[in-house]
Amino acid sequence: MTIDPAELTELHKGCLPELMGVRFTEATKDRVVAELGVRDDLKTFGGRLHGGAIMAFADTVAATATSINLPPGAGTTTLESKTNFFAGVQEGRVSAETTPLHRGRTTMVWQTRVTDGSGRLLALVIQTQMVLLPR
Repeated sequence: MTIDPAELTELHKGCLPELMGVRFTEATKDRVVAELGVRDDLKTFGGRLHGGAIMAFADTVAATATSINLPPGAGTTTLESKTNFFAGVQEGRVSAETTPLHRGRTTMVWQTRVTDGSGRLLALVIQTQMVLLPR
């Protein structure tokens, strides 16, 4: 099942992902991909994309992947997130690709690779999403 990535981008209107400039480019239940432009207001004073921006980007992509895998009426929230940083980036676009490690009834675990335009790995994020079942 393919999901329209433009619809996912639209879902984030008025929220942090829109403010950051996150744009979804591919989406299925098994893989979600988004991109983010490196801008001055997302950088550290050292001129590199801020680690917090990378973490927020990865969190958005994995949480969105969880949401398209939820049963009807359920919601989600992040329980835990671990980020390993490997390289910095000063310009261009970065991409985040998330794939499931576990999709259970009460939790889902996603692995997100954040890369630069050349495919160089910038960060690897593993996060656990809680499934909030309707009451």
